[in-house]
Amino acid sequence: MALALAMDCFAVSVASGIIFKRVVWRPMLLMAFSFGLFQALNPLLGWVGTHYFRDAIESFDHWLAFAILAFIGGRMVVESFKDDEHKSFNPRSYKVIFTLAIATSIDALAVGVSFSCMGYGSASSLFYPLVVIGVVSFLLSLLGLGIGLCFGKGIARRLKAELLGGVILVGIGFKVLLEHLME
Repeated sequence: MALALAMDCFAVSVASGIIFKRVVWRPMLLMAFSFGLFQALNPLLGWVGTHYFRDAIESFDHWLAFAILAFIGGRMVVESFKDDEHKSFNPRSYKVIFTLAIATSIDALAVGVSFSCMGYGSASSLFYPLVVIGVVSFLLSLLGLGIGLCFGKGIARRLKAELLGGVILVGIGFKVLLEHLME
């Protein structure tokens, strides 16, 4: 389960690594930490919300994730066609990092709902699964950033990195939407 949740973080991290082009520790570590934190916190919020807002969360979480990812991805695609001096999308921006962290973890709310259905009766019983989810997401995010940095240089020469990253984000948004609509 932790691996499945972390795959969105991994894909976004690869795209971000391509855009970074070189190691920039502060935003890269912040991105990996944020992805891990939000992937761990959202199942807890889903578990808590099950008792109060179950129907409301399930009815729109996939639409919200899709809208955020499609907006950010679409913006990246548009930015990829602008001259370097006119670009405004910055994956080093804290606002962008936190928006991506939230967008990639919204579907984890449903995992919290499933935790409730599986009989996790207290927040303390969720400690181990949430730590595993957070650590796996953090590590896969770092791995994705590294892969994007290493292999992205060749890709970036042939393909605009922001275009690739934007397409990946929109694709993840469609994946989240389709997964929930097919249930």
